[in-house]
Amino acid sequence: MLSDRDLALKSLQYRLQTLELIHSAGAGHTGGGLSCLDILNVLYNRILRVSPETFGDAARDRYVQSKGHAVEALYVVLADRGFFPFSDLETVCHYESDYVGHPTRKIPGIEQNTGALGHGLPICVGMALAARMDRTGSRVFTLLGDGEIAEGSNWEAAMAGAHYKLSNLTAIVDCNTLQISGHTSQVMNSEPLDEKFRAFGWGVRVVDGHDLAALTEALSGPAEADKPTAVIARTIKGRGVSFMENVAKWHHGVPSDAELAQARTEIAAAIAALKGGAL
Repeated sequence: MLSDRDLALKSLQYRLQTLELIHSAGAGHTGGGLSCLDILNVLYNRILRVSPETFGDAARDRYVQSKGHAVEALYVVLADRGFFPFSDLETVCHYESDYVGHPTRKIPGIEQNTGALGHGLPICVGMALAARMDRTGSRVFTLLGDGEIAEGSNWEAAMAGAHYKLSNLTAIVDCNTLQISGHTSQVMNSEPLDEKFRAFGWGVRVVDGHDLAALTEALSGPAEADKPTAVIARTIKGRGVSFMENVAKWHHGVPSDAELAQARTEIAAAIAALKGGAL
């Protein structure tokens, strides 16, 4: 398993690669991709029992990215884990490419088509229930956006997950407090999320969504016996790039050449500081 320092370096590498991918593609959801990258990093490098070799194995763990608009971040992580070559990403959002702006099952390593918000958690309830019935030992994870929580299908799924006592199910909420039209608290307030999930019968953990050690602990097992787990990850939209952090316009946006250069400089400085210090 990667050390905390090496995992932190990988997060910085992923951020740079995601920005370069979006710049090259000419499209992408920058802010939400950067806010969830630390979560994806921990999942794919520490938690999930899945690889290119085992992706067809019924006993594999499953991950469904319900906030499918942040697919560029997922593409980068899957390429790093060997599901497909990085060179494939040169075609993202180009004519006739399978690498479109939301996840599809045409891409190796992607479990389900997503992007229509509110679909991931209901799908994962079914996956988790099937895994328990088949006694595969599989765990099932999904990533939701805090803006996505306004979709009623999530709460139907939350009720079902608790009813069936799906302790092999984990829903991670990327709480970056912003969505395309502004602050989530003003568009459709979903807080207090921890109390809502507890009221629906879930075990709940609230963590700093950029603390790799805290994420590792929170995702390592169920919060409570015989209950699904909700991990409320407090994150920063645009994390790691000063002029993108907590700025709603970067929900969907492509950095200019000058903005990409500035972002590269900032991330390179963070990498140098991390390599020069201890973690």
